[in-house]
Amino acid sequence: MSKYNVLIVGSGGREHALAWKVKQSQHVQNVFVAPGNAGTGMDATNVDLDPADHNAVIQFAKENNVGLVIVGPEAPLVAGLVDALTDAGLRAFGPSKAASELEGSKVFCKNLLRSADIPTADYRTFRSADDASRYIKDRFSEPTDPVNVVVKADGLAAGKGVVVCDTRSEALEAIDRIAARKEFGAAGKELIIEERLTGPEVSVLAITDGETIVTLPPAQDHKPANDGDTGPNTGGMGAYCPAPVLDEETLAKVESSILVPVVHAMKRSRRPFKGVLYAGLMLTPAGPKVLEFNVRFGDPECQPLLMRLKTDLVEVMQAVVDGKLEETGPLEFDPRPAICVVMASEGYPADYEKGHAITGIESADKMENVKVFHAGTQRVDGEVVNTGGRVLGVTAMGDSISAAKLQAYKAVREIRWQGAWCRKDISDKALVTAAKA
Repeated sequence: MSKYNVLIVGSGGREHALAWKVKQSQHVQNVFVAPGNAGTGMDATNVDLDPADHNAVIQFAKENNVGLVIVGPEAPLVAGLVDALTDAGLRAFGPSKAASELEGSKVFCKNLLRSADIPTADYRTFRSADDASRYIKDRFSEPTDPVNVVVKADGLAAGKGVVVCDTRSEALEAIDRIAARKEFGAAGKELIIEERLTGPEVSVLAITDGETIVTLPPAQDHKPANDGDTGPNTGGMGAYCPAPVLDEETLAKVESSILVPVVHAMKRSRRPFKGVLYAGLMLTPAGPKVLEFNVRFGDPECQPLLMRLKTDLVEVMQAVVDGKLEETGPLEFDPRPAICVVMASEGYPADYEKGHAITGIESADKMENVKVFHAGTQRVDGEVVNTGGRVLGVTAMGDSISAAKLQAYKAVREIRWQGAWCRKDISDKALVTAAKA
């Protein structure tokens, strides 16, 4: 069997998890990660490439026998890296630029959902801060009026362009930040104001070649910074898989009423979707509704998902590229649940300090059923230092969710750097759900 090299584009925890899993494939010789982090440098080979420089990525792939390029983050997908690679005759896993607009523009996504009659929150779109502010002021007369709306920047904002508002003044402040002060740059050229849904959130990821859909076990992310889902939104402070809040019957409903219709709607709009389709859902009293769609593996959901995956991931991705996903059998997962706890830099998600040496990663990695996935790290003068807000994704499996949680936090306690912190309640929602059941 001839082996080939794989190039993974990105530098976060998702890309480290992908590199770790791809390396286990029987088809793979070497794994390159561009630009990678300290962890991918241990499990694979880092390449100093800018994902925004499509020509450099193409040249490296052609010169290094790369048989598959996996584009991890949303920004290069939205910028059309997969299109550029495909046009150059290379095999790339991920959606096209046109299909990636499902995540790149929340306005496009909401309009598609409405046209396809896919359940989602009621919404209005605005092109100016004045119009959006007038809408809020007309509906709510007093500054302390409860409003229960969510204000969203249209474009990519690293998971932070969504503001959940309780009062009129909070909504006006969110509009000012997004559309007037342009806190998220071009992402705020349009914005959405939508009704605030209630219920537990859950992430359902599926792999699709535009015809066949393979749904993965549901996961649950923890977006707010602090315990009890309080504090500002982040890129995700931890996740676990599977999520018992979504039973088999409801998952089947998500497939039939959300995933299948959106793949058909993308095909009808001449934007066929190939890659990972990520539905962020709210389980409302009226049934599952779409909060957002992402066009790639979630980070940190990817870490516990791939820790449990036993099927050769590269074979699945090649089937997607070839449009032959229907020929692959059902994916096999370890029955044990997995939990990822994100360790972050002091100050995150606001300003944070970088460059602190991290100790204890090796001892945590040596623990049974534990893998430490790096996100915001680099190796400097022989030491691993923090370079990002979310630094490590400490991931563990166990015979039960409580056992996986215990092992993950045991591993967290092994790791130290100045200002390191994490949420202490990752997966507690699952324990509550289990207790109710």
